[in-house]
Amino acid sequence: MCDTAFQAKTALTLLAAAATALLAGCANRDSVTVGSIPDDYRTNHPIVISQKEEKIDLPVGAGDRGMTRDQRATLAGFLDRYDRSAAPLLTIAVPSGSVNEVAAQTAARDFARLAAASGVSSKRIVTVAYQAMPTETAAPVRVSFSSMRAHTDKCGRWPDDLLNTADNKHYANFGCSYQNNLAAQIANPADLVGPRKPSEIDAENRSRVIDVYRNRGISDEFLGNSEVNY
Repeated sequence: MCDTAFQAKTALTLLAAAATALLAGCANRDSVTVGSIPDDYRTNHPIVISQKEEKIDLPVGAGDRGMTRDQRATLAGFLDRYDRSAAPLLTIAVPSGSVNEVAAQTAARDFARLAAASGVSSKRIVTVAYQAMPTETAAPVRVSFSSMRAHTDKCGRWPDDLLNTADNKHYANFGCSYQNNLAAQIANPADLVGPRKPSEIDAENRSRVIDVYRNRGISDEFLGNSEVNY
């Protein structure tokens, strides 16, 4: 009887220990899961660098005789975004089979000449044709090239109710527009990867600053911007 009671007591003790261990394991697992949810808009909407196609459609009328003044101004502004150091392929797609086919071909040649005058190598300009509808009277000429751009994911994700704030965390779309605007303002996406090489030092200004330091003086620029007069 004593042995049976002892065995039963031992079994109950082991079961209690096992239950405690299981509960502790569940508690730790929940803590890790909750703690791993990101709550930083820079993590939820990271700025990434990828290759993107820049393109513009320039409608050409059937009665046009070459590039118009408005087309020249529009195309010149578009070519300002062309990276001449990277020299990507500039593609000019001309409509074929449309009413304005002949006018589009003439305009496309003018577009290529303007691109070459803007610094695009003639070896990097390619003219191709695409099939247009026979009834189109102003089928556009598409000019495109690839470039590196900084961007984020698309905004407007609302998977949860904004009134559900029990977790005290940011909503899914929080910070997306800010990140998109910041990415759009970055002229050189390579700046996100690493710093640029410092520019050359102004030797004349450096010599003047060193002389002021050696004389233990205060520069006129500092005195002019200082709020203290002693």
